[in-house]
Amino acid sequence: MVAAAQKIVISGFYGFRNSGDEAVLQSILNALRKQSQAAGITLEPVVLSIDPEWTAATYGVESVHRMKLGEVRRALSESAGLISGGGSLLQDVTSSKTIPYYLGIIKLAQWMGKPTFIYAQGVGPVNRKLFHPLIKSIFRKCAYISLRDEQSRLLLQSMGLNIDEIDVVPDPVMGLELPKDMQTEHTDAGSVAGDTPDSGLQGGPATVGVSVRFWEQSRQELDALAEGLVKASAVQPLHVRFLPFHHSADNEASRYVMQKMGRGIEDNGGSVTIREDALHPLQMLQEVSRCQALIGMRLHSLIYAAGQRVPLLGVSYDPKIDHFLERVACQPVGKTDTLEADKVAAGVLELLSSGESWRQEREPLIAALVQAAEAPARRIAQYFGHKG
Repeated sequence: MVAAAQKIVISGFYGFRNSGDEAVLQSILNALRKQSQAAGITLEPVVLSIDPEWTAATYGVESVHRMKLGEVRRALSESAGLISGGGSLLQDVTSSKTIPYYLGIIKLAQWMGKPTFIYAQGVGPVNRKLFHPLIKSIFRKCAYISLRDEQSRLLLQSMGLNIDEIDVVPDPVMGLELPKDMQTEHTDAGSVAGDTPDSGLQGGPATVGVSVRFWEQSRQELDALAEGLVKASAVQPLHVRFLPFHHSADNEASRYVMQKMGRGIEDNGGSVTIREDALHPLQMLQEVSRCQALIGMRLHSLIYAAGQRVPLLGVSYDPKIDHFLERVACQPVGKTDTLEADKVAAGVLELLSSGESWRQEREPLIAALVQAAEAPARRIAQYFGHKG
């Protein structure tokens, strides 16, 4: 006898066209499907999204508007439980409203008597101390907590939580795989006007993926990246492939760097392109897989690269970048406020010349992270499997 399907609500930063967060959602959906099948149950996700029509069409799941309280209440009341995550949901750097929103969703589910699960979240920075007791009281009532780094666990401990039963797991996106029909290499680069077929073929310019965002007011980190890439291309011709992870802000940041580079890359025998329409995470993952190296500010650009075994350089603007780089035995090429063009150039050239040894050295670390990425989905499926 097959158990009845159970709905599970997923709360996160979804529907905003941020490729990293959309990849988190895709990864969670994949892992839940796989692990619920293994547990002999059916979990039907209901995703809270800023654009539920787009989310439903993109992932083939039910979706409701994250800001319409009536719809959220109804979804929770009809569900078996709530997943909060993944990503950096509980931090007060981007806005003071972020933490109250995500805690409010969890608390609402708890009031309704629903089990709540924290899925591979990065907690912090939490600069407003008034949030600490709120996080503690709500997390204490969760059925399961998993975090994506040890620093988040220590932050919860400082708030007075018992961390013995909190799992530290990789970001869910470490487990995201390309379907076999998308694994062909060096096919046409996409449908954006002005794109060229992928470079990096034997004897041609090496493809270096670039993921940037606006951060420093002075734009000095973007200036240093532009100068560093041009310097590297003077030694080895490059196809610089801009990959905007958050539309449309990262598109603007990418075009800023492109403008700063001028004709430098082309004058050195290379080319510059941008993929502006890769809204589905698997499209962007495919783009990253075609690169010979990647330099990234966005966390998920680095996670994509690691998962695809693409040698990577991280530019640090937030502790989460440093924490991830540490897990794959890498150091940031620099911080946004002190980034140097010469170090960027040297770093890119080093990755291109030693790609195979870079992969071999890190394969055990990366393989272990990929394997562990589905642990939260396994625990959640087992929770409902045992209840059934």
